[in-house]
Amino acid sequence: MRQVVLDTETTGLDPKSGHRIIEIGCVELVNRKPTGRHYHQYVNPERQVDDGAIEVHGITNEFLHDKPVFAKIVDEFMAFCEGAELVIHNAPFDVGFIDWELKLLGSPRWQSVSAHCGVLDTLTLAREKHPGQKNNLDALCKRYFVDNSQRDLHGALLDAEILADVYLAMTGGQTDLALSQGGEQGSDGESGEDSQQFAPGAVRRLPADRQPLAVIGASAQELQAHEEMLELLQKNAGAHFWK
Repeated sequence: MRQVVLDTETTGLDPKSGHRIIEIGCVELVNRKPTGRHYHQYVNPERQVDDGAIEVHGITNEFLHDKPVFAKIVDEFMAFCEGAELVIHNAPFDVGFIDWELKLLGSPRWQSVSAHCGVLDTLTLAREKHPGQKNNLDALCKRYFVDNSQRDLHGALLDAEILADVYLAMTGGQTDLALSQGGEQGSDGESGEDSQQFAPGAVRRLPADRQPLAVIGASAQELQAHEEMLELLQKNAGAHFWK
């Protein structure tokens, strides 16, 4: 199963008002595992970026001046996505912009997203799993312990990488081993140079070919000590609660 986690940044909110795509970020998953392949491209929108949009993503008109227009990158971008299921947070927004760009091109090869890809909307999925709660990407990162500490501004590739971790956690449990290996003690008082602890925010992917973890059973002495502790707890509680 091939999936492409996708995000875009744009000049504004509505393509029908003339707004365009300025950044595309994609991360590939195969059988629910990141492959390491990604697609990332800034795009010259051939128009000005709204001031409100710049406040969200920080991408300026000056930065985009020498970037390729969508017509120059469409073949590479669509070829990367073709045949995959696109995983997108608030999919109607991104798909609407991509479809509008394709419509402007009038390309006989690339006509619409739905003609080449499936689409899974993680916002719809999150609302079904967590009705009545906040389900934006930041809220989901907090709920599923995904590190978004670098997300000061929106960015298509970073958001796609974060969404990939959120999607995998939301649909099948932990897929990453999160270990904190700190240096000096931080302002939050966590970790030190010689400490290793489970830290849900520090995502470190395990290699696909990793060896199974060893299962170490309790020794006879440990089992006996456990039974003795249960006996003590039961005696102090005065009821058959612990055993």
